[in-house]
Amino acid sequence: MLKYELIPGQLLYEGTISPNNIFSPIGCKDDVVLLTHEEKYLHKLKYLQLSASEQRRIGFLQSAALTARELIITQGTIECCHYAFENRLSMNVAGGTHHAYADRGEGFCLLNDFAVAANYLIQKNLVKQILIIDLDVHQGNGTARIFQDQPRVFTFSMHGKHNYPFRKENSDLDIGLDDGTDDNTYLEILGKVLPQLIEKVNPDFVFYLSGVDILDSDKFGKLKVTMNGCRERDENVFTLLKKNNIPCVAAMGGGYSEDIKRIVEAHCNTFRSGKEIFELD
Repeated sequence: MLKYELIPGQLLYEGTISPNNIFSPIGCKDDVVLLTHEEKYLHKLKYLQLSASEQRRIGFLQSAALTARELIITQGTIECCHYAFENRLSMNVAGGTHHAYADRGEGFCLLNDFAVAANYLIQKNLVKQILIIDLDVHQGNGTARIFQDQPRVFTFSMHGKHNYPFRKENSDLDIGLDDGTDDNTYLEILGKVLPQLIEKVNPDFVFYLSGVDILDSDKFGKLKVTMNGCRERDENVFTLLKKNNIPCVAAMGGGYSEDIKRIVEAHCNTFRSGKEIFELD
C-alpha cells in the first residue's frame, strides 16, 4: 500500500504535478457498483460477511476500511473518465483491480474499477465503444468474464502465459508471453498488435492498465522488461491514443519489485510520459 502514498509524493516533489492536478474522490455509490457487481456480493463486502475461503481467494482479511478504500478507488476511476473527456488523459494513482468478478473478489481485488467505470459510461450514454488495454503481467480475468457478452467493451490482455491466474478467462484478445520476454520482443508484439486493434475496434474511449510487474526486477512477473522498456511501452500507448484523439483513463495496476523505489519510479514514469505526450499542464 505504501506505493500509493509515495507516487503522488514523488510527482509533487519533482514538479511533474501540482496540488491542482490531484482530486480526492468519495466512495462509489451502491447503484453504480451494482451496474457491474452482484448485490449479494456487495452486501458481503459492506457488512463484513465474506467467508474465510472468500477472503483467502482475495488475499486480504476483510475490514470496513478495506471496503471503503475499494469504493474510493472505484469512484476515482469514474471521476477520471470525466477529466479524460476534458483533457484526453486522466490517471488513477491506484486502480486496475482486474481480478474482481461480478460475484467475487480475487488476487487482491475486491471491486473491478475499470468494469464499473465502463458500465457507468455505457449507462450514461457517454461512449459508443470502449477498449480496455490491460498490460499488467497478470491476465485481467475478472474483466474478461464481466464483459464476455458485452460487444461495446473490447477486452485486450497481454500478460505472462505461465503466470497468475493459472486458469485464464477468454478476453476478446489475449496474448500470452513466454517467461523471459525482453524489451525488444515485448515492444515488437505490442507495436504490431495495438495499432491494428485501434483500427479494428474503433474505440471512442480507452482504459489502460499500466502494471509495472512486467519489470525484470518483479518478484512475480517472470518477464525481462527493463525500466526503459516499461517506459517505452507507456510512451507507445499514449502516443497512439493521442494520434487517434482517443480519451484515456490509466490506472497503475501491479508492481512487486523488492526495491520499492523501482516500483515508484516505474509508476511515476507512466505519469511523466502521459503528461509529456498529451502536453498536460
